[in-house]
Amino acid sequence: MTVQERNSESELASRRRRKALIAGSVGNTVEWIDWALYSALAPVFASQFFPPASPAASLLATLAVFAVGFLMRPVGGALIGVFTDRHGRKKGLTLTIVMMAGCAFVIALCPTYAQIGVAAPIILLLARLVQGFSAGGEFGSSSSLLVESATGMRRAFAGSWQQVSAGLGVLIAAVLSLILTSTLDAETMSTWGWRAAFIGGGLLGLVGLWLRIGLDETDSFRAVQAAGRVARNPLTEVFRKHPREALRVIGMAAAGVLIYYIWINYMPGYVSAAIKTMDLQTALVANTIALAYFLCLLPFVGILADRVGRKPVMLTFAGGFVVFAYPAFSLLGNGGFWTLFAVEMIGVTLLAGYAGLIATVMAEQFPAEVRTTGIGFPYAIAVAVFGGTAPYVTTWLATSGLQDWVWLYVAAAAFFGLVVYARMPETRDRVLT
Repeated sequence: MTVQERNSESELASRRRRKALIAGSVGNTVEWIDWALYSALAPVFASQFFPPASPAASLLATLAVFAVGFLMRPVGGALIGVFTDRHGRKKGLTLTIVMMAGCAFVIALCPTYAQIGVAAPIILLLARLVQGFSAGGEFGSSSSLLVESATGMRRAFAGSWQQVSAGLGVLIAAVLSLILTSTLDAETMSTWGWRAAFIGGGLLGLVGLWLRIGLDETDSFRAVQAAGRVARNPLTEVFRKHPREALRVIGMAAAGVLIYYIWINYMPGYVSAAIKTMDLQTALVANTIALAYFLCLLPFVGILADRVGRKPVMLTFAGGFVVFAYPAFSLLGNGGFWTLFAVEMIGVTLLAGYAGLIATVMAEQFPAEVRTTGIGFPYAIAVAVFGGTAPYVTTWLATSGLQDWVWLYVAAAAFFGLVVYARMPETRDRVLT
């Protein structure tokens, strides 16, 4: 092969990697816009789907539907993971975005309770169940695509975009909701404004679908096909051949998702409703700035991990929170905006040591024939068990006279993560098969 031919082949490979990074990231962002719009706009459309006699009951019922979506995430992680490991990353990611965007259109166009009665909340519930199913499969599928499409020494950088794109989707949904609620009056917002947001999310899904349809399949999956190694039942293979790795995924994710949900999702609610040190709007300002900084930081954490290894960075995250938990929650109990802002910024800086690497480290635990299933199902279990319960446990402690225990809850989770990360193998130099 001539030098020119080698250069041409190298340029083609680089172009394919960039295309995979863009398609995986943009598609993931769109998925999370559609997912997050529900929670952001639930107070607006709650009365449209449930009996309007009691606004509080309608909102609680709408939020219950949101919670049920989390129960479908392990199911999606397992079944979509099996589909993706058997039929390819491209087909798996195409399936998830079709389901998520399609359900955004269903929610947007669904008639109200006044028009079709009990069928309205049933349609909403079914749509949210499918979206939860899709979200469960998206993490493993997009993580496999991004990591498999990268070169060996840039895997953590590529994998960091999984969390960048997911967080960006949540941030865009929040900003879109804020713009609509600020520019439209309450009546307009409750009649069609919220529907416009979901239609916009569905249309963005079509853009993500177009990008994913144009993807090339990863070399790792093509090698599995060529060697005849496609697993008949990847889920069974994970439990039979890789049980330790699957448990390690749950252990690696447990501390991270618990602290992530407290710091990124729940901190404004904690300081405004649980301990009542400031109003929600002020807390949201600090949280939004910290989230934007956090998303910008993640790729640089990936670059660092590609140079120094996975373990040192993840140990810094866990060890940092073991030390930081007590002063953080002590300060929150007596501080104002700038105290919250400082706590948020320090916390998300430490948290980046987990979020910037977790997709990559999980992908490096498994061979290609079971990689998506091995990531998706255990991770979804960790999210449902540890992330989904974190706001409830934190609020219960704070409102039951046990506020001083909140820091211990976070520190204990971080210590558990410290033990897991210290015992896990270093995978930076591992060759993906």
